[in-house]
Amino acid sequence: MTRRRQIVQSAIALSLFSALQPLNAWAQSWPSKPINYLVAFPPGGTTDILARIVSQKLGTALNTQIVIENKGGAGGSVGSEISARAPADGYNLLGGTISSHAINVSLYPKIGYDPIKSFTPVFLYGTNPVVLVVSANSPYKNLKDLITAAKANPDKISGASAGNGTSQHLAQELLAFKSGVKFTHVPYKGSAPAIQDAMSGQVDFMFDTTVVAGQHIQSGKLRALAVSSAKRLTDILPDTPTVAESGLPGLQGFEVVSWQALFAPAGTPKNIVDKLHAEILKIMQTTEIQERLKALGMQPSYLSPEQISQFQKSEIDKWLQVIKSANIKVD
Repeated sequence: MTRRRQIVQSAIALSLFSALQPLNAWAQSWPSKPINYLVAFPPGGTTDILARIVSQKLGTALNTQIVIENKGGAGGSVGSEISARAPADGYNLLGGTISSHAINVSLYPKIGYDPIKSFTPVFLYGTNPVVLVVSANSPYKNLKDLITAAKANPDKISGASAGNGTSQHLAQELLAFKSGVKFTHVPYKGSAPAIQDAMSGQVDFMFDTTVVAGQHIQSGKLRALAVSSAKRLTDILPDTPTVAESGLPGLQGFEVVSWQALFAPAGTPKNIVDKLHAEILKIMQTTEIQERLKALGMQPSYLSPEQISQFQKSEIDKWLQVIKSANIKVD
């Protein structure tokens, strides 16, 4: 190597080192001001509740204020688009879900962000399985009974949901797709009216969260046929088999879980993301928070940011297939 080339390379290396120093110093001084935590859903829902639980303790751990802001609309797409355009400086976070970061990209004609490229995963708070329920007076005693009836009577077995494109609806469509049957989907404006008609037998079945359906299962008004998780929910519904346990063709490996996660705009410094992940992990492992998660019907998750990204990609692929096969559209 000539001396001239050595001098040029040394100058380039020195320039790069000098350019990185302010960035490193800035990242190391983080946080030096309040952090904005945008929730892509209205106040009062699970995403909002989690944000308020975590932000209080995270603010204490980081010695800063965390400001919650709700921007609901279009299944989380409105708030997610705003967050995607926010500075990637460690002072902007987003509470997202399976809807905003896995389903909407296939469900809506156009959204103003890429659920993978526009964000950096920070933490997966946990997953919410759903439970398939029928009226206590239903003739269907197990999942096999329901699927057998659906095969014998295409489009005659009705399934309620909290609305078109919701996780309850998509769980129903995935069950139909995997088992080779056709249900008649009956969308409602929310879980409350849907579950009322499920209890009365106006509709044949529905999927709903363990928190919502659980109280009616306990009261004897609903019968649980199966849970959508990969394993039985031994602490909530120990006697209810998983969908996969039915042994029916096509249902091996069946799993549907709603999930809650924390994201930052793409390009947020890795050391800040790692710091956030580490602090939230400590918070989520406390007995107090474990009990709060249980009350929300959530199963805790401890995936790394890299693992969250892979999980998210698999979820996008799964729901794209279901939405296309069922021709689900939302304007």
